[in-house]
Amino acid sequence: MKIEIEYCVPCGYLPRATEAQTRLLEEFGNAIEGVTLKTGRKGVFRFTADGEQIYAKPDEFDIDAIVGTVRGMLPAADGVQAEGRDLLMGKKH
Repeated sequence: MKIEIEYCVPCGYLPRATEAQTRLLEEFGNAIEGVTLKTGRKGVFRFTADGEQIYAKPDEFDIDAIVGTVRGMLPAADGVQAEGRDLLMGKKH
């Protein structure tokens, strides 16, 4: 699955977009192909997964809901378990 985050540059959405990108990569690891950032204008802040829109402004931004949507779109075996995520992040040895 490829996730794309399109964000408005003049609106200053880059920090929120990079935080969301990091969260998705930490959450799903190799279960997804990647999370790309795409610059935009006119207030855009939109997430797509394999071309399907999963979030767009002006809806209330909720990264947990976006993560849940992505999780629901992945085959069950592809998700990264919490223990695996901790290992990826160097939290356990």
